[in-house]
Order: sequence, then C-alpha cells, then structure tokens
Amino acid sequence: MTNPPERVAVDPLIGATLDARYRLDGLIGRGGMASVYRGEDLALGRPVAVKVFAAAAEGIDDDERRKSETALLASLSHRALVRLYDAAHDAGTGREFLVMELVEGRDLRDALRVGALGAPDAARLLADLAEALHVIHARGIVHRDVKPANVLLEPAHLPTHTWNAKLADFGIARLIDDARLTRTGLLVGTPGYLAPEQVTGTPPGPPSDIYALGLLVLEARTGEPAFPGPAIEAASARLARDPDIPESLGSDWGALLRSMTAREPGDRPAALEVAVAAAALDTSSPVDRVPSTDADTVASTVASTEAATEVLPDPAHDLGPVLDDDEATRVLPAPASSRSAVPTAADGGRRRRRWVGPVVAAAILVVVAAIVAIVLATTAGGPVGGDPTPAPMPVVPGELGVHLEDLDQAVTE
Repeated sequence: MTNPPERVAVDPLIGATLDARYRLDGLIGRGGMASVYRGEDLALGRPVAVKVFAAAAEGIDDDERRKSETALLASLSHRALVRLYDAAHDAGTGREFLVMELVEGRDLRDALRVGALGAPDAARLLADLAEALHVIHARGIVHRDVKPANVLLEPAHLPTHTWNAKLADFGIARLIDDARLTRTGLLVGTPGYLAPEQVTGTPPGPPSDIYALGLLVLEARTGEPAFPGPAIEAASARLARDPDIPESLGSDWGALLRSMTAREPGDRPAALEVAVAAAALDTSSPVDRVPSTDADTVASTVASTEAATEVLPDPAHDLGPVLDDDEATRVLPAPASSRSAVPTAADGGRRRRRWVGPVVAAAILVVVAAIVAIVLATTAGGPVGGDPTPAPMPVVPGELGVHLEDLDQAVTE
C-alpha cells in the first residue's frame, strides 16, 4: 500500500484582485501577521508589493483614519525607505492590505545566511538605515520592528557596491489600532530585536528603533544574532545583560554599538547622530587599522557634529545628547548650551591619532639623545671645545613642546 501524494495547499488570494485594482500574482513571503504578494496595480500598470493582513485590523478599515495615516506615510521619501503607495480594506475578502514599492532582490536575513558583512558594507548599511529612521522619527513615527527580514537589498547600478538597503514596514503600527494589539496580547516587534523597554511593556519610542538597529548591525558584522534562542529567552536576556561586542570590530565600532544598545533609552544616540557617526567609522581591515588611543572617538564625533547640524523637531525624543565625560562610551542627554563645549570635527579625532604617535616618538628620541649627550659630556669632564653651555633643545610647537621644556629643565637642574 502506498501513501497518497501530499496535497499542495493553494493560496486562494493568488489571482484575486483587491479593491478592484490590485491583482495578486504570486506569494513572496508569509509571516505571523501578514503575507506579501507580488502584484500589479491595474490602474497605473506598474508592479507592486501587496501586504495582506491575516485578520481584520482595526484602524485600517476606518476610512478617515486610513486616509490620513496613508497620506502621512506616503509623503515620506528617502532612498532607504520602501515607498508606501496605498492602504485599504477589501470588501470582498474582508482583508486589510498595504500596497508598497516592489523591491527586486533578497532581504538582509537571507544575505546573512551566506556570511557576515564586511566593514565597508556594514557601515554603509548603518548610515543609510539610520538616516531613514531619522526621516520617520522626525515625523513622529516609530518603526517598532527593525530586523534583518525588514531590510531589503535592492541591486545597485554602481561598480563600488552590489546592493542598496531599503527599510520596509515602517508605520504599520500606526495603521493598526494599538487597542487591538493590547486586547489580543500581541506585541509589534520580533523577540530577538526588541528593546528592553518593549520587553517590559513600556510604549516604544525612537530609541527603541536605535536599539534594534544596533543589534541588527552587530549581527551583520559578526554573522550571529546577539540574543539567540527561544522567543521568551531571547526577549528577556537583554534585561540582564548587554550584547557582546567583539573587540576585533575596532574601538570606534564598539563605542557606537555600545551606545546604540544601552539598556536605558535616554542613553542612546538619536538616528541622525548614528548616521553621522557611521559615515566616520573605520572600515579598514584589522591588519590595516591604525591603533586607536581614544576609544570614544565615535561618541565625540556624534556630539560635535550634532551641534552644527540643523535637526528637524521630533516630538517623541530630545535630539540634544552630547558626550558625557564620566561615561565616555555613551551619548547622554544634556542642555543645548553645553553642546558647543565639544570642539572636535567629524573626523578630527582619527587624523589626530595618526600624527600624534610619530611626533611623540620623535620627541622622545630627541630627549633621550640630549640626556645621553649631557651624561657623556659630564663624564668626560666637560664638553669638547671648553664651552660649558649645552646645545639648546629643539623647539617643538604646541602643548607637547611645553612638556618637553619641563622635562629638559628637570634633567639639567
């Protein structure tokens, strides 16, 4: 007796036309809350991605609310945001759905299955996604579910890189009524990327997205999720410990990722600050990386650049953090009057580190040579030629020169 062949389930929505306009041609992917289809906008004759929710979602079927929220989300335009075209309720199927830009390519989750990203790709990814988050945060929108599966990699047309990252699914929490989520016990977000405040039930704000982005980029660099394991274990782990950030990533990467994944929301930088800091990250290989004498260059870069940048007001988060001297690896909130106290330029810290080492080494050699000459002259009964005055120390400009003069006086007295 042979077993009958397994029956392949047929998706009833494939081939259907929603709202008499959007034809669904094939399934792209399916999640817990919704399924995404490749479709066509019959009115405009263009390909689209249609996200169909598994059950009726209160708020989207409110016509006035849907129009206002869709208008807000559709007005957001950035190269790293998947554009939202429409949101509607289909009377025939009773389903709520979103219509979005169709991005050809895979998502970051699939890309990381092949291996971790190199420093240049990860830095560009971080800069683009942080800038995109700044755009939506400035309009009062919190993503709530930043994760690799929501980062789409669109093929690029430049020889310098192979793809461009686009953040998808922003604003869904605004379209779905929070009251429904509370009643059903649902939590918008993925356990492996939730911020600590989300785990404890505190309403998420822009810092929650920054925390998730920090975990995402850390995973992109290492190839491993920061908090693996079952959902409850992964979600609760961040309440007890910070993610492990390998020293091999470099001090600037470590400083930025630690600030982004601080357990207190107020200790995290804003999205714009992260974007600026990401552009200044060291993307050289570990062999070529110049040893750093300042582990907090990224934090100081964030603080100084923010003071010179005009920032759009964000009603949900204060965009005025600066570097705190006592906690140098974090970016902390402070009054706006203290911002000008940080004088560094965007890449000034790195340039200083490159020349300070050689200058100090040369100065030490000069001092050692002078001391040896003095000792030899004293031992021989005086300098050659009978001149009792030793040759003056070479002049070194700046604060380093002052220290050398003090050392010279200590030696000759």
